[in-house]
Amino acid sequence: MGTRYLLVLVLVLLVLGCEVRGTHMPQQDEAASPALLAQLQESLYSYWGTARSAAQELYEKTYLTTMDEKIRDLYTKSTAAMSTYAGIFSDQLLSMLKGDQ
Repeated sequence: MGTRYLLVLVLVLLVLGCEVRGTHMPQQDEAASPALLAQLQESLYSYWGTARSAAQELYEKTYLTTMDEKIRDLYTKSTAAMSTYAGIFSDQLLSMLKGDQ
């Protein structure tokens, strides 16, 4: 999940950087351009941090341990059944290929 957030942040900053550089500014405003970009980045970081903390709090509020345990149990039982059936299928396939009926 962390890499998704990082990728989205990089893309947003890249788009904002292209937009800031793409606009035509007079010669005297070029010195203020890095400061403007720094302000944009700082405000984006603060918005990003606020949104991330709000999402984390929401996740922690709605996190159900019983549901998590049920999902883990279901996954364990499903993988055990699938490995059993995969073993039976591979045995049947090998016996058909060898011709040991």
